[in-house]
Amino acid sequence: QVQLEESGGGWVQPGGSLRLSCVASERTFSGNGVGWFRQSPAKGREFVAGINQSGSSNIANAAKGRFTISRDRAKNTVYLQMNNLNEDDSGVYYCGTCPRCIWSSLPQARHYDSWGQGTQVTVSS
Repeated sequence: QVQLEESGGGWVQPGGSLRLSCVASERTFSGNGVGWFRQSPAKGREFVAGINQSGSSNIANAAKGRFTISRDRAKNTVYLQMNNLNEDDSGVYYCGTCPRCIWSSLPQARHYDSWGQGTQVTVSS
């Protein structure tokens, strides 16, 4: 399986920004979609954003207008830029690979085959 590593989490005040990174251990992103999910005690696991192998992004309604997902193929890295964060965005953020996922499959965790260890995001005043 692919080894994924997330980074960029931390504490931020409401209204602040963070950029998360997801790096793969090998050149696997080119044939896969990549998605971000978050896990919290209150809400369980939620889809946040995903990008398929063609570069089309799928953003959860709660994140639209605030979050963007992008990929740097040369660095084998996918980024999640999060702006105007609020307390509901707190949680552990995981990235995963979604083999040959079409755009509409990105929000469904059952299509993912590899996951990172997660990075904690805490939004509070």
